[in-house]
Amino acid sequence: MAESISLLFSNILLLGVTFIVCFFLFDFMKSRKNGSHFPPGPRGLPLLGNILQVDFRNPTVTYNQLRKQFGDIFSLQYFWSKTVVLNGFEVNKEALINRSEEVADRPPIPTYEKLGNGKDKKGILTAHYGSSWKEQRRFILTTLRNFGMGKKSLEERVTEEAKFLCSEFLSQKDQFDPTYFINNAVSNVICSIAFGDRFEYNDEKFLRLLHLFNETLTNESGLLFQIINDIPILIHIPWLFDRVMGTEYELIAFLKEIVSEHQKTWDPNYTRDYIDAYLVELEKVKEDGSSSFNVENLLMTTYDLFSAGSETTSTTLRWALMFMILYPDVQSKVQEEIDREIGRERRPTMGDVLQMPYTYAVIHEVQRYGDILPLSLPHMTYRDMEIKGFVIPKGTNIITNLSSVLKDPQIWEKPLQFYPKHFLDENGKFVKREAFIPFSIGRRACVGEQLARMELFLFFTTFLQQLTFEIPNDQPRPREDPYFAITQSPHPYNIRVVARV
Repeated sequence: MAESISLLFSNILLLGVTFIVCFFLFDFMKSRKNGSHFPPGPRGLPLLGNILQVDFRNPTVTYNQLRKQFGDIFSLQYFWSKTVVLNGFEVNKEALINRSEEVADRPPIPTYEKLGNGKDKKGILTAHYGSSWKEQRRFILTTLRNFGMGKKSLEERVTEEAKFLCSEFLSQKDQFDPTYFINNAVSNVICSIAFGDRFEYNDEKFLRLLHLFNETLTNESGLLFQIINDIPILIHIPWLFDRVMGTEYELIAFLKEIVSEHQKTWDPNYTRDYIDAYLVELEKVKEDGSSSFNVENLLMTTYDLFSAGSETTSTTLRWALMFMILYPDVQSKVQEEIDREIGRERRPTMGDVLQMPYTYAVIHEVQRYGDILPLSLPHMTYRDMEIKGFVIPKGTNIITNLSSVLKDPQIWEKPLQFYPKHFLDENGKFVKREAFIPFSIGRRACVGEQLARMELFLFFTTFLQQLTFEIPNDQPRPREDPYFAITQSPHPYNIRVVARV
């Protein structure tokens, strides 16, 4: 009996040792498979890789430290998934412009695939590079142009919303946090394009949309989202998946309601908004089974349009107001230029940009110093790529560290300070800087860049034409360090407004 127990124990021990040895051999082989010309990086733990070495609350700090140790191109391992981080302007320009197709893909996201019943994520922001992505992106750009992007009709819509927002600011008799009001105003511009109308700021349907969008952004920027996508078997745990992706289901259901309402009332001869334009396209291709135009892509491109056109713009405007109260001398100079070139009565237009170099420089510096989307969205190599002597295989995740470009001490005179003269020459004229890439560059550059530029100029100039912003008397100086959640936003702060008109 004792011999049998001893033999059983020995067999279990042998099996355990064999499993551990095989596991470490497998882990070692997975770690070594990319070859000697793969970018270097820090040594990781078995299975976990480098995931515990990255501060996901502010990953750019970790990446900047690793850049000093390993150079502009280094690699990380999350579980058995390899990621290459690109730093500095020259490296990112080489990859995103000269090797644009090689890095045009997006990595698979298992949570999205489960959300879509096993199919690839639709839309354009996180969709794989290919004919469907090209077709959908082209349609979005064409539709935005048709609905006034770069035209006077949309300018008037934006300035009207900006004027309404100024009234809301003034209705707050005391100090207040501007976040809620700015989010509403910027989101309303996108709503008018996507859904055909703006909402009142207290509209329950509108508030539900904003809540779902903000919750989704928060959930998808967390460590748990990263872990589930790196270990896909975890998505089959229902409560865990629902915790991360539950609001995505609600958001898609919300969009389905709006699409359903449009389908009941749309007229193919009268296009009210983006959804109507897409329904017209669906009618054209209804007999074509190979077309990428379908209801799933309608839902996801609408979501992507809202994502690309609201969060980054509203966050930039929050940074802008914060910098104005922190640097009142800059605010005064902007107001002087507005008074001189526009006056206090006429609404700003995009035609004013060329006559307002200081204001335009301030807006650019807000984007540079605010560093709103420091890591862009992850790329993936579409085919094998060689860059700066390193070989990066097809299917490797790529992170473009845009923060390392926007705050590179070799490019900017005062990279870690708010300094509008970065964009002015010695004669006070606006200077375009090649390393200014807050919207990224290349094939995956932000689809809403032109719309965002318009909104930033018109909202900002309207604000400072109508109002002066101050730090409330009983409030401390706001923090300039950012809060990271995919985007980098300012920590909550209060302002006080004074009417100028």
